[in-house]
Amino acid sequence: MVVTSQLRTGSVFKVGNDALVVQKILGQKTGRAGTVTRFRVKNIVTGQTSDVACDSGEKFESVDLDIFQMKLSYIDGETYVFMEQETFEQYELTKDDLGDNAGYISADDDYPIEITFYDGKPVGVTPPILVERTITYCEPGVKGDTSGKTFKPATLDTGIEVAVPLFCEIGTRIKLDTRDGTFAERVK
Repeated sequence: MVVTSQLRTGSVFKVGNDALVVQKILGQKTGRAGTVTRFRVKNIVTGQTSDVACDSGEKFESVDLDIFQMKLSYIDGETYVFMEQETFEQYELTKDDLGDNAGYISADDDYPIEITFYDGKPVGVTPPILVERTITYCEPGVKGDTSGKTFKPATLDTGIEVAVPLFCEIGTRIKLDTRDGTFAERVK
């Protein structure tokens, strides 16, 4: 059994006879009746995408999955092509299949990525917890504005935008936590 709080981008669970993969976490809302988390999910069999809301204590049936270590070979527009290192077999996933994880991986990376398979079909990816990215654009930090933890928006080489500390500049290599998309540290 899988509980709502255990669901992350790329998690697969079963509702009735439908196997669903989480593409994006849309947010949480806490109220009188408890916390409700909204997800964008994709039906693995039909390919339909929908938004669902789940209570915090809701339980789902887990799905038997196969997980393989692969490397991103290349990106062709919206298609990401992964290659298994032993058999050199290639698998394609769209940017929509990757969800939020698309912003954390690049063809220049040399680390292995876990590809999740359901009935022999690739359905999602799990990047490493910490990944290195380069800042391609950010506003300069204001000198003297260092009271407390202050952050500014920065665009990375994969196109995503994250909050980074004021000392980061264009060209700075940083480590990101892929679980929540937060700045972890500056790479030296």
